[in-house]
Amino acid sequence: MNEEFAGIDIGSRTTKLVVVDAAGAVQRRRQADTGFEPMATAEKLLAGTSCARVMATGYGRNLFEIAFAGRTVTEIKAHARGALAFFPGTRTVLDIGGQDSKVIAIGDNGRVHRFEMNDRCAAGTGKFMEVMARTLGYAIEEFGDEALHADSDIAISSMCTVFAESEVTSLIAKGRERREIALGLHSSVVRRVAAMVGRVATAGDIVFTGGVAKNPCMRALLAQLLGRRILLPAEPQLAGALGAALLALESEKYQ
Repeated sequence: MNEEFAGIDIGSRTTKLVVVDAAGAVQRRRQADTGFEPMATAEKLLAGTSCARVMATGYGRNLFEIAFAGRTVTEIKAHARGALAFFPGTRTVLDIGGQDSKVIAIGDNGRVHRFEMNDRCAAGTGKFMEVMARTLGYAIEEFGDEALHADSDIAISSMCTVFAESEVTSLIAKGRERREIALGLHSSVVRRVAAMVGRVATAGDIVFTGGVAKNPCMRALLAQLLGRRILLPAEPQLAGALGAALLALESEKYQ
């Protein structure tokens, strides 16, 4: 029986599991809302999975290490490895998750060269986008598409979630067009993210990972503002879990 290796990305919003075989090929993938008991969610996703090694990453990785005596890896390394698996030769990774955003520069040797992370403010994260979509009456899945159909955008002055929500509510009360407000919100987030990219990234394409990467307006505005191609993995939300699984495999090979 072939050995298998698992990576579990315990995020603030969702938990993702990827299992690879000894050749690095994906065998299974699962995901669920993290909820109020992240270790119970992790245990449920791992049920029925017998792996030679499990590597955890994400928001809950330290809890996992204590609860399951498992190994852990930082989100930076996991997303870098996952991006390389989707796009060999990757030099820049942009990951926007539920509670943080990060830009990672990868060197010629495939290792993380430098990075910048925003984990002290919800601005530009998945949580911010969810709150803004809900305030405008959109499902998060349609938020980006609706923004792309706006004729113009409305400038949003605040990036604090609480103040931005209040500003959006005020604009709605004034009868401003929802799509234009949505585009303004996307533009504000993109400008913030683009500044991070400018401080960290090398030249070339950018691999966009994390759940927010599914938002078509984010991708379009980033490409326009940065003048660079934005590459989207087939399942961008699984990049961290895939990277962790491959690192589990590689640590077994080279220990």
